[in-house]
Amino acid sequence: MSLTDPAAARILDSPQWRPMQEQHHDRVDALTAAHRARAGVGRPHPVEDFLFTYYSLRPAQLRRWHPGFGVGLADAQERSQWRFHRVLDGRRIVVVDVPAFRRARGDQLAFTSTLLGRTAASPGQFGCFGLHEWAMVFRQDGDRRRHQQWPLRLGQDGTDQVVRDHQIKCTHYDAFRFFTPPARPLNVLQPDLHSRVDLEQPGCLHASMDIYKWAYKLIPIVPSELLVAAFELAKSIRAFDMRASPYDLAELGYQPVPIETPAGKAEYVAAQRGFAAAAQLLRRQLLAILNAVPDGSAVEVGRPAAEFKE
Repeated sequence: MSLTDPAAARILDSPQWRPMQEQHHDRVDALTAAHRARAGVGRPHPVEDFLFTYYSLRPAQLRRWHPGFGVGLADAQERSQWRFHRVLDGRRIVVVDVPAFRRARGDQLAFTSTLLGRTAASPGQFGCFGLHEWAMVFRQDGDRRRHQQWPLRLGQDGTDQVVRDHQIKCTHYDAFRFFTPPARPLNVLQPDLHSRVDLEQPGCLHASMDIYKWAYKLIPIVPSELLVAAFELAKSIRAFDMRASPYDLAELGYQPVPIETPAGKAEYVAAQRGFAAAAQLLRRQLLAILNAVPDGSAVEVGRPAAEFKE
């Protein structure tokens, strides 16, 4: 059977797919339980909120299970009215409506395939030491600083000195755009929305976290198993990223990675390499799915559409 023909999709009977759906629900509920509890009482968290604010997928959306395109679900009438789904003629089988998805999200498919392919093929860079977070508070008035309730581990003067003592070489547009104005000229590169395809590289922690973003933008084409794996990786990277940041979050259990020291730098690079290897596996899995989407294997580098701005 060809995955490019929705009518010839691999069929899962109800006793097969419903337990898979329940396992997914349990997995996501466990991953989001703490966030949902805090959100219920309006208690912010400087690390984990990022996964639901910078990344826009809500826990309920992450919880909805999708098998991905090329898989048909028998006796799934409740899904027949979901966007980008259809019922096979004369059968009680629901599949992803690939043509409708392509008509609505063709530019997204092309851009994501191009970005991930170029990133996967680029050499990894492992000497940034997470200084993007430091550049985001460089010479900043305390009243404008994010996470104001959490102190800077070295104070403002000490934080500023760390930035001055290092070469800043951030390649990620969505990190660079949050640099303070005095920090921007200190960066070796000046990433923008249009250069991201050329500049993103697999050593970047933010590029690795963003695999989650590119996966959820392609729901329901992408199977939820891959989406949740990308979320779990993003969650782990975010925790490490903030441990290496200038903030003192020890009270929350995040022991600092002192990147201003040789030992801290070594710890950072070792973790960065591990995250990059894990991310490359997910990146290539997502690329394989994109390349298998009917009529979507050949893409050209183009101008990012407005919807890609974060």
